[in-house]
Amino acid sequence: MIGPNRSIGRRLALLFALVALTVFTLVDTGLFLVLRSQLEQRLRESLDGRTEVARIIVHHAINRDKWRFAQEKLTDMTPRDGTSVYSISSAAPLFNYGHPVRGRVVAQWPGGYARVADNGTGHDLLTRTLTLVPNGERPQVQLQVATSYAPTEQALREFGLALAALSALGAIGASLLSYWVTRIGLAPLRRLTVDASEVSADNRSQRLRTAELPYELNDLAHSFNGALERLDEAYVRLESFNADVAHELRTPVTILIGQTQVALTRNRSVDDLRRTLQSNLEEFERMRGIINDMLFLARADQGERATELVEVSLAAEIARTVEFLEMPMEEAQVQAELHGDAVARVNRSLFGRACANLLINAIHHSTPGSSIAVTISREAGRVWIAVANPGEPISPDVLDHVFDRFYRAELSRTNSRENHGLGLAIVKAVAEMHGGFVFAHCLDGVNTFGFSIRSVDRARSPKTDVVEKEAPVPSRTIASASAPLKSP
Repeated sequence: MIGPNRSIGRRLALLFALVALTVFTLVDTGLFLVLRSQLEQRLRESLDGRTEVARIIVHHAINRDKWRFAQEKLTDMTPRDGTSVYSISSAAPLFNYGHPVRGRVVAQWPGGYARVADNGTGHDLLTRTLTLVPNGERPQVQLQVATSYAPTEQALREFGLALAALSALGAIGASLLSYWVTRIGLAPLRRLTVDASEVSADNRSQRLRTAELPYELNDLAHSFNGALERLDEAYVRLESFNADVAHELRTPVTILIGQTQVALTRNRSVDDLRRTLQSNLEEFERMRGIINDMLFLARADQGERATELVEVSLAAEIARTVEFLEMPMEEAQVQAELHGDAVARVNRSLFGRACANLLINAIHHSTPGSSIAVTISREAGRVWIAVANPGEPISPDVLDHVFDRFYRAELSRTNSRENHGLGLAIVKAVAEMHGGFVFAHCLDGVNTFGFSIRSVDRARSPKTDVVEKEAPVPSRTIASASAPLKSP
């Protein structure tokens, strides 16, 4: 059994050697069988020639004088090594010659042929027996001619040994040549290994060179480069995320340190300490909010899906959220209008959180005295929730980043310092946890932010965990939903 850590070149060489040995064995077996058949045919033809000569000699031995001459001829025709044997049997002892072959008959063929083993000669004999009718003084006789298999078997043995040796040498040669060929063939793979080993945190731009790769490795190299691109993007996002978190937490920590240091510079009254503690509490709550939101987004990044889904009226859920935000809306001097309804399976807590973030975003950036329009629609097999509010126009460049974490469009939006920039990022995470995505657009002084989720029919599909990123955005919204958008 080949070990799991052995060289691919050696494995291929061994496999090629086994294949070559198998092919050589099959070819050698065929050659051996063909040669044996041909040698046996030649042996039978030789036996037929000897038998015909002996038949003619015996046929003309019609009297005693000619019989003595026939016996002398048969004696002269018998080789001393015993590879050929002649015998004649008759009822008259005078017309007998030699001794008939006796032994175990291994095989018989038509025409009086037989292969006899254990005949006392130490090798098998091929015999042919003919009956000759009486002629003159000679009675009816049986002529038997035998020839030895020994030369044929010797030739077959030598040929078989030669084939076996050549097959072994051929397999060894095939193994060596295939190892050399595989080393040449695997050279691009070794080059890929060298390129991949040079990738590190300090050299993230390193990519596999694909210009001269064979077709079989091209897809692998492109896939690996794609994985490196994704890892590099994730690494950049992680660095940016860490920097953003540090920046966001540094501000409240700095405020807490500063206020505490000021409070400790001299004796303070109880009211002053109470105000300091109250201010510190606000900063602590802000830090807690940032940490909780980041933990939620981290779980979403790990592919967590929405659970505990229930079938609800989305209008009723949004109306409950609007009622909860009644006081902030009164302070901002805005009101909300709800249009449409749809039934979908959602996690009520997550759905309410996403809607609340959209409404809070709209409240913060609405013109006083205006109305916020919340629209629920069904299109393209999805349910779309859009929150639109009049406000300062948002440029397309800003729209491309509004769902980014910690993003604040300070030049185009007001009150951006009042939040930590995770509200719309959470909307995006909730949408993706429900198999949807987010969109945003600005048209005629109205800014619209929203997200989609699966409708009831699609939510009941067995593929509820698959995010369909190619679903179209409603025609009345100009979306940046083809790529995930991000938040202010």
